[in-house]
Amino acid sequence: MQWRSLVVGLVVLRLSVSCVLWLAVGLEQSVSLDVIRPKAERLSGDEGTTGNTCARVKGEPPKRSYLSFFDGHKDDYVRRYSSFSDALKEAMKEKAKGMFYFGYDNYMKYAFPKDELNPIDCEGRGPDVQNPSNVNINDVLGNYSLTLIDSLDTLLVLGNVTEFQSAVKLVIDTVSFDKDSTVQVFEANIRILGSLISAHILLTDTKHPFGRVGLEGYDNQLLHLAHDLAVRLLPAFENTSTGIPYPRVNLKTGVPSGSINETCTAGAGSLLVEFGILSRLTGDFTFELVARRAVRSLWKLRSNQTGLLGNIVNIQTGQWVGQQSGLGAGMDSFYEYLLKSYILFGEKDDYVMFQAAYASIQNHLRRGRESCNEGEGDPPMYVNVNMMSGEIMNTWIDSLQAFFPGLQVLNGDVENAICLHAFYYAIWKRFGALPERYNWQRKAPDVLFYPLRPELAESTYLLYQATKNPFYLHVGMDIIQSLEKNTKVRCGYATLHHVVHKSKEDRMESFFLSETCKYLFLLFDENNPLHKSGNKYIFTTEGHLIPVDKRFREKRWEDRGPYQDKKAPVETPISEGQPARNTSNCIRIPEARRYTLPLKSIYMRQIDHMVGLL
Repeated sequence: MQWRSLVVGLVVLRLSVSCVLWLAVGLEQSVSLDVIRPKAERLSGDEGTTGNTCARVKGEPPKRSYLSFFDGHKDDYVRRYSSFSDALKEAMKEKAKGMFYFGYDNYMKYAFPKDELNPIDCEGRGPDVQNPSNVNINDVLGNYSLTLIDSLDTLLVLGNVTEFQSAVKLVIDTVSFDKDSTVQVFEANIRILGSLISAHILLTDTKHPFGRVGLEGYDNQLLHLAHDLAVRLLPAFENTSTGIPYPRVNLKTGVPSGSINETCTAGAGSLLVEFGILSRLTGDFTFELVARRAVRSLWKLRSNQTGLLGNIVNIQTGQWVGQQSGLGAGMDSFYEYLLKSYILFGEKDDYVMFQAAYASIQNHLRRGRESCNEGEGDPPMYVNVNMMSGEIMNTWIDSLQAFFPGLQVLNGDVENAICLHAFYYAIWKRFGALPERYNWQRKAPDVLFYPLRPELAESTYLLYQATKNPFYLHVGMDIIQSLEKNTKVRCGYATLHHVVHKSKEDRMESFFLSETCKYLFLLFDENNPLHKSGNKYIFTTEGHLIPVDKRFREKRWEDRGPYQDKKAPVETPISEGQPARNTSNCIRIPEARRYTLPLKSIYMRQIDHMVGLL
């Protein structure tokens, strides 16, 4: 049974027993700055490796290397991470639940109907109407009770049917999108549209995975709200010669005059899951058509040399304004939604694009030794490169990249996921948070704030589902304890302004409740209906639940409505170009690795040294 077919087939939650037994991976890594050597030089010393990262089952043991310097300390990691009691698991589940309710209850008490809670002053926050150029606030806040909407399905995941129903009623009775608010299309899509669709599906699911949660008198009002919002976002796709949307719209008047013609790849190319589900629920395929056109337009602009995309593009000329290619801000969810769209809709072109993109990522962004779990060299990591040449552009990575191990789990590349996750966890251990940007060469943050982001918790949860290794429960506990210690304030949890000094900003973004708390709770709640009901789900990039259901594969978007490019094939089949290196296709796992840490102690210590912990 191969990892890719196993994990993609079952998606995320209901993995087989053989998958659960996978557990351990032995890693050998070193600490030099090999990550900045040319690729040919990096690979020349790895004569025994291939594109497969499965550890050798037979053969001569490797010669003793300088990595043996760390051998004497390996038991420290074994003692800390190799077990996790049921009692402690229950305690951490309650801690995660308590975190959510402390933030949610105070939002409802002090902030609703405003969009966010200021947890230090115990006040509500809405758009910055005095300063329209303050896009840090105004891109997200639309004066539409953002935090309440974004939290809907989390209430159900936590088992609170009564509050879920009350919150749905409140949204139906009080929320309107007929607002003079200019918002970012991407943020409105993932936070508001995605949550409304998810809550609607959960309310009307005849399988009742979370029990009888239906609302008396419910007449698809959440779906109608979602449709109304999506219609207000459609002007972003008008008057653009490439089909790539404008980044912002006014919910009343459309694209503001004087709008910039530049957008990021993730913002324009991460609408397909929500727009696609909405189209298949309503039968109005306009939404999926424009979202697919945007993705294909971006795909056509990738580099002929590397297969990579840049991070900022001009929507009128199709010229790359930013040629940085990476896995973090500006690009992250573009890759995520190629795979998740395929899982949901079964459109083969989505998978073809994802596989080609993943191959380019592995070939040009990945640095470190060839194999994740054996050999010498630096720990694997992914850097920012020029999309045209593949040359490193800078020496920082950002916290959003911590989502990528979770995506690698969905793609079946679990061993690479383990290595990258361990790198971000080491940074978390050092600072008690993830700095927005971390300079791997200086071993120090470049941008010091942490806005309660969920990406590390998300990847931790998905890796635990794939391996059932107690190591990931310890990671989750460390995250919870750090959040409690460093970010909890009078009325909620506050953004860290400075991850070293632990100074705070008076803001609790909605994704703290919709994602961070949700993933941490699910990590410790083995008996959640999400895990036990037999239904399969994916999470949107904002952490909202969407069932993997055959009804979403029955309607072919290509047969719906006028669309000039709808029959145009994707230009890059999986078979073309170089295959992705470092992609795990393990058929059998050595017995000794099934019941130990996911990384050998020697390599965990190496990563800790790499980020300045030791």
